[in-house]
Amino acid sequence: MPPLFASGDAPSYERLMGRWSRRLAAPFLDFAAIGTPAAILDVGCGTGSLTLALAEAVPGAHITGIDVSPAFVDYARSRTSDRRLKFEQGDAVALPYADQAFDATLSLLVLNFIPAAPRAIREMVRVTRPGGVAAAAVWDFRGGLPHQRVFLDTAAAIDSRRGDELRTKVLATPLIGPGELAAAWREAGLRRVEQTELAIRLEFQSFADYWEPWTGGAGTVAPYIASLDQATKASIVDHLRRAYLAGGEDGPRSFAAIAWAVRGIAES
Repeated sequence: MPPLFASGDAPSYERLMGRWSRRLAAPFLDFAAIGTPAAILDVGCGTGSLTLALAEAVPGAHITGIDVSPAFVDYARSRTSDRRLKFEQGDAVALPYADQAFDATLSLLVLNFIPAAPRAIREMVRVTRPGGVAAAAVWDFRGGLPHQRVFLDTAAAIDSRRGDELRTKVLATPLIGPGELAAAWREAGLRRVEQTELAIRLEFQSFADYWEPWTGGAGTVAPYIASLDQATKASIVDHLRRAYLAGGEDGPRSFAAIAWAVRGIAES
């Protein structure tokens, strides 16, 4: 089975998920309620959606974004000339920063993809100053992303072995179930822990706008699609197109999308 998440193609990621990360960033920051910190860390910054939103929301802050993918870091750097923003390549499970270096530490849509997620959370706590906020959000893959779930269920029905394996692997990622983020935050020693759900809508202009981002070089589905033979791929596309159209004409469709979000306060 190909890797769960491919992170080498930043423009593909922007079309697949960056556009939705930007939309989710605003309600996430409202919930995180970080106040006006001077120094903020964005863990798993990807192509910079949350970092750039933070720059607008907290004009006086110095913001560092870190991501394991050099391609994503380079893309994020290309999006801004703001000297308050810094993008660095590094691993979330071994953050290259001193203890208590940041007033707030955030992570958007990445923790469930980190194999050693508890270590990454402990690192977020370590670099957060006492009284500072640590907050994160992950998609509710099991029940909150119908546009992805229809793909996974279709693949599992048509490609019974590998499609089902992909669905199982995606839906078994950590932290995506009710209460899992909050439990991880408490386990890491954070206090005043709160978990909520954040809802946005994903708007696609056509079936092509829905399908083509899956086939790019980034995300959870792209490696699987790239591994398919032509007949299996054609069958999946046909069934997905019919599901998208649902008896209507091709054109815009809107899907709900729900993420779990958590915040907590570092110990004083």
